[in-house]
Amino acid sequence: MKIIDNDQCNIWYQALIERAPEYTGVFFVGVKTTGVFCISVCRARKPKRENVEFYPDVKSVLAAGYRPCKVCRPAENAHSAPLFIGQALELVRRDPQLRISDPELRRHGISPERVRRWFRQHHGITFQQFQRMQRVNSACQALNKGRAATDVALDSGYESLSGFGYTYKRLTGAAPTQKPQMIVIHRFTTTLGPMFVCATERGVCLLEFTDRRMLETEFRDLQRLLNARMITGENSHTQQTVAEIDEYFAGTRQHFDLILDTPGSAFQQSVWQELRAVPYGHTSHYQAISRLINKPNAVRAVAAANGANRIAIVIPCHRIIGKDGGMTGYGGGISRKEWLIEHERNNR
Repeated sequence: MKIIDNDQCNIWYQALIERAPEYTGVFFVGVKTTGVFCISVCRARKPKRENVEFYPDVKSVLAAGYRPCKVCRPAENAHSAPLFIGQALELVRRDPQLRISDPELRRHGISPERVRRWFRQHHGITFQQFQRMQRVNSACQALNKGRAATDVALDSGYESLSGFGYTYKRLTGAAPTQKPQMIVIHRFTTTLGPMFVCATERGVCLLEFTDRRMLETEFRDLQRLLNARMITGENSHTQQTVAEIDEYFAGTRQHFDLILDTPGSAFQQSVWQELRAVPYGHTSHYQAISRLINKPNAVRAVAAANGANRIAIVIPCHRIIGKDGGMTGYGGGISRKEWLIEHERNNR
């Protein structure tokens, strides 16, 4: 939706002229003369006021027909972690055993309130909860390698095995002596906005844009279907996903090597398999997929299975369009779907 409040737009235009970093991600500006959209800190030559219009989010500006600026890369940089978050995370990485408290953040010139707000907005948890999940995720990996629970507890910064066991069980649902079922969730940025990737130790179970409406439902369904707890963290599957998605958006990857762990019915699995067989840079439609799985009258069921796909881009439901060539629904938004199809056609 375009912002039509002229006073607000004038404030944002001034922020664009001044390259004000505090407005990064607050608005997106579409430049009518070039057809691109930018964020406030863009270094490109500034357009005249009458040649710009403002939007509140990536979906809206993409839907208006603008494409991301190659200078400021708005969809990526608008949602990347700001400097103070990078500094806070560096403190965590420097000494994983140390609990970074509010006084410790202040000692390094970092506002605990800003850190807390950012984590609430982008992860739905506090910075302290994030730290606990990171420690438990690392502890789980160490325990799976055969290390003693007492040693892992001490290495994780706990003074007692009981305290470690309590936190570990509360987050994972299992005692340190048991092997928990866990889903790690990691947030990263892309050309079209931030995404969540979730993975078990077996493979990737979710890859979605963070503004997908059904995301919370998908999280609940995954935990139920996999009988697993979800915690913030990374593993080899999430790291590989970030690398391959980066290559995809750079136009250098057309096929994915990711291992997937996608719970679903036999029918859904058959549909998802055929979706992955739709070639890069091409499109198909529901009826064609239904014929390929020998269910020519199951077009609606195929559409439902397509909508139930939780692995965006890798299981390419964006390549499914109407039989008449029209754009059908897409969880990430029609504007993103159009962009992805055009991106693949230009790079095949």
